[in-house]
Amino acid sequence: MEQVVLSNGVKMPMIGFGCYKVSGDGEAVFRQAIEAGYRHFDTAKFYGNEKELGEAIKNRGIPREEFFITTKLWRDELERPQEAIEESLRLLNTDYLDLYLIHWPRPSDLSECWQELDLSAWRAMEEAYTDGRLRAIGVSNFLPHHLMPLFDRAEVRPMVNQLEFHPGYTQEAAVAYSKENGMVVEAWSPLGRARLGKEPLLLELAEKYQVTTAAVCLRFALQCGVVPLPKSSDPVRMKDNMDIFGFSIEESDMYRIRTLPQAGWSGEHPDRETAEKDMRFS
Repeated sequence: MEQVVLSNGVKMPMIGFGCYKVSGDGEAVFRQAIEAGYRHFDTAKFYGNEKELGEAIKNRGIPREEFFITTKLWRDELERPQEAIEESLRLLNTDYLDLYLIHWPRPSDLSECWQELDLSAWRAMEEAYTDGRLRAIGVSNFLPHHLMPLFDRAEVRPMVNQLEFHPGYTQEAAVAYSKENGMVVEAWSPLGRARLGKEPLLLELAEKYQVTTAAVCLRFALQCGVVPLPKSSDPVRMKDNMDIFGFSIEESDMYRIRTLPQAGWSGEHPDRETAEKDMRFS
């Protein structure tokens, strides 16, 4: 598996397994993902499956150091980061996390004091990073105006920013700003909503390159320098989603994808109420 090097020298696999909405027999799904070759797992306190992921990893008998585990501080736990970190470590049954992120820059009530909440949470994350419980720290869903106040006062700068990113919703400004400031960008929902799979351009390119539309989306992310985090409970699709290193999208086709009209957006924005009340993506 190809890897990207974070600003502190930590290596992270170039594709991960997104754990959102993995429920039911979560351990079985994670076990299948491990068998399919995934070693990079992206979960969060909000997903409610940290315990199942920890059990799947432990029960496979593969050394812990071969895995890259990410979890996140939920937006309503910004005032209790130390406890949240310890709880995630306990649920995941591990002494350390490879990457820990602030999930959203503002709490659910969109409080105006979000900058101070972010900073206090970040201070706790810096402490856990310094003592080795967190190998790398970063943020999720932070736009430039959320990052700026954190940059001004952080002692350890964020190493990763995880954003919604897929054809039809590439967040060019946020991606560029994150990269310019030394952050690796990860893509949550790299396949967009289901209707994006019917986009004529993606269907055309899938036929041209003899791959699936999902492979086009994931390869697009890689060629944009973004680490995709696809999710699937289907073992066949799990393997297909990893098989994206054997082809390249031509430059002209990359521009065609990058200039698609907005499509597949989750409806989530860090400064607004959820547009789709019954959905929580990322």
